Amino acid sequence: MISRAHAPAQSAAALPVPELVSVDELHLDAKNPRIQEIGTDLTEPQILEVLWREYSVDEVALSIAQNGFFQYEPLFVAAEGGKLVVVEGNRRLAAVRLLRDASLRKRLKADLPKLSPARVRELAQLPVIRCQRDEIWRYIGFKHVNGPQAWDSFAKAEYIAWVKNELGTELAEVSRTIGDYHSTVVRLYRAYMALRQAQEAGVYDRGQRSRRHFSFSHLYTGLDYPGIGTFTGVSPLEPPKEKPIPRGKLKQFGELCVWLWGDEARGKPALIKSQNPDLRLLDEALQSNEGVAALRAGYSLAIAVDIARGDTALFREALLKAKQSLQEARGKVVTGFSGETDLMREMEQILDLATALDEDMQKIVLGRRRPRRS
Repeated sequence: MISRAHAPAQSAAALPVPELVSVDELHLDAKNPRIQEIGTDLTEPQILEVLWREYSVDEVALSIAQNGFFQYEPLFVAAEGGKLVVVEGNRRLAAVRLLRDASLRKRLKADLPKLSPARVRELAQLPVIRCQRDEIWRYIGFKHVNGPQAWDSFAKAEYIAWVKNELGTELAEVSRTIGDYHSTVVRLYRAYMALRQAQEAGVYDRGQRSRRHFSFSHLYTGLDYPGIGTFTGVSPLEPPKEKPIPRGKLKQFGELCVWLWGDEARGKPALIKSQNPDLRLLDEALQSNEGVAALRAGYSLAIAVDIARGDTALFREALLKAKQSLQEARGKVVTGFSGETDLMREMEQILDLATALDEDMQKIVLGRRRPRRS
């Protein structure tokens, strides 16, 4: 990780003086990257539920209940659509709403302490700084992309894409501002734009993934692998493109997404159980036409990899493993063998198998050497 010293200083003196605004005038942000990961166009009750269920609002609420709202950490709000939308500070606003409203706590089954009337009145207004959404991207970026309150990889990628596409900021400037490696920023952007292109083209819907957790890192990591890169045809990192998938490869990219995350609507589970080693195995399977055909036929990842490797490679691998096992056994024979008859029988069977295998190999060699009759 790059030192935070490389990130821009955001001093309190450079920011406007906060003002107190009624909680009832503040609205949760449907464009928040955390929310966008769950879905678009959510209502405020739905946003509140997502924040409570997924993003540890209970911890924030318990802190506010105990210590009050920290006035030195204001919310950032933007006037959008005739409302004051909280661009930065949605978890804190959600926590305050829950603490002030018993009916909300009941609806969400939020086990939070009941506040005294005096504390409820204290939370009737919160400190805010009014701004344009695009004015504070540097502050939000450092804080959530590579700073003390980091988002997950998908939220980071969505934020980076917003700054690049909507604000017109070059990715080199984004990486310098948030204090992260340029290669990381570009990889996140490419993967996010590829996924968005796939969703717009209708070849994959991440809402249908077979697991609740969305492992976006599978995609931005896998696109650097040779088999996955060639199969999907996704463009190189430089220059960054808003549509990195060639039109003729959209179907293949949709297939990749299903193998990465599954598709409940089609009854297809994800093949990637853990990034290591499954992602490398998927990449290996995609490096041969036989492996791709096996995946499309619904075979397991392990079988698809075996098919991709071919019998020659598998035979060599099996032979080398057998040799290694025998070498290990010989190294333990003095201390590990005391004349057990069952082990003697196992050794006799191994000798028989080795002899039979050697004879089969000799026949193949001799058959190739025998001259053909004209």
